[in-house]
Amino acid sequence: MLRGISTFALLSVLGLGACASTGGDAVTPNSETSEAVAFHPFMPGVMPDRVILNLTQDPSTSMAVNWRSDASAPEGFVQYAVATDGPGFNAVRETLTAESELTHIQDEGEPLVVAHYHSATLEGLTPNTQYVYRVGDGSHWSEWFQFTTAGLEGEPFSFIYFGDAQNDLKSMWSRVIREAYKTLPSVNFMLHAGDLINSEDSDIEWGEWFYAGGFLHAQVPSVMTPGNHEYSRQMELSQQWRPGFNLPKNGPEGVENLSETVYYVDYQDMRLISLDADMSGDFESSARIQAQWLDQVLRENDKRWTAIFLHYPFYSTRAGRHHENLHTFFKPIIDRYGVDIVLQGHDHGYSRGMVANVPDGEMIRDERTGTMYVVSVSGPKMYPVEDLAWADRKANGLQLFQVLTVDGDTLSYQAYTASGRLYDAFDIQKSDTGPNQLINRIPEDAEEIWEPDYDQPSSYRRP
Repeated sequence: MLRGISTFALLSVLGLGACASTGGDAVTPNSETSEAVAFHPFMPGVMPDRVILNLTQDPSTSMAVNWRSDASAPEGFVQYAVATDGPGFNAVRETLTAESELTHIQDEGEPLVVAHYHSATLEGLTPNTQYVYRVGDGSHWSEWFQFTTAGLEGEPFSFIYFGDAQNDLKSMWSRVIREAYKTLPSVNFMLHAGDLINSEDSDIEWGEWFYAGGFLHAQVPSVMTPGNHEYSRQMELSQQWRPGFNLPKNGPEGVENLSETVYYVDYQDMRLISLDADMSGDFESSARIQAQWLDQVLRENDKRWTAIFLHYPFYSTRAGRHHENLHTFFKPIIDRYGVDIVLQGHDHGYSRGMVANVPDGEMIRDERTGTMYVVSVSGPKMYPVEDLAWADRKANGLQLFQVLTVDGDTLSYQAYTASGRLYDAFDIQKSDTGPNQLINRIPEDAEEIWEPDYDQPSSYRRP
């Protein structure tokens, strides 16, 4: 099984990276003839592209890497070494042979894309150490990238959380991921809560997603969970997912359709858990399997902090959009083990609130104890947001990214707009003798925006 990474590769070098059809981000079928285009600007070439780092179960001693090349490069290699202040690392580099997979993917209205995906896991690494690496076929190599392994328990770390990117990836999501990196250039990893793209198999859209992040995907490790737009109407996972990423395979044993969608990562003081909300939301049998696995993963958890991320929200930004299977199968487990925070997407708006850990799973706001639930969106597609009882803070019409920092007994959270303005903030303080304490740090000048005027998208009605 293979994976993927990002840059604009040979097509960008040749100046073809901007060859999208006029009036939009992506090349589309001719509306008069309904014929598929024969070319799009993100086709694979001999140079590696879509290079991406993914976290492993233990990112202090290992790192997963993935990339793509055209059909002429059946083999892939990773060369890596401990980073040096000059070019000396090149003399002591190691070479690792990747697993390679030939794929044939064609989305409706797009050309057939034949590509090799390559995946490798660098193991035996030293914690809190900077490494350099490059990928290629032995003749055609990427540039040298750098990454740093996770540190030890007790050391602070930060990550960026994105809700749905999904639409206008090249033109409008790009500034969000780039502003996020500008805000926190020392970020340890990035987290995506599903709906990275809009059409699950569209190579153009996946190309735009990688383009938007550019070299960041190759230097800052990522984890992601699938959304409903990573699934077809027949509930088949995108053909781009498992070849394109290299995610942990420690989910429910023997359940192939949950591989690399249900998993966990132990990052220093936090156990970070991905649940496949779409499979659990549509199939009770999958929800039961995931719930049994989740109970075991939390029961055996020895980390100070616990976070769950999934696409569908437990508590929606609008009435009537809650997912019953999540409450039936997962909420009692979350309550039993006192999960600290749940990061979600899907609703294309922003809401967050701390909900009491009570057996009936009702929406009881509780600032003294409970689990913090967050719904957010990073792309430009927006839905209405309602003033629901569970939410302490909400917004609509805002593209957002969130920075979370874990430092000892404090988890600090900040939500920024696409222009870099701080919109929301809070701390969760952990105690050995009592429940978590919520400390709100909402900026005084950040007036709550929660009812957009859709007739005039640039203006907002404020309560």
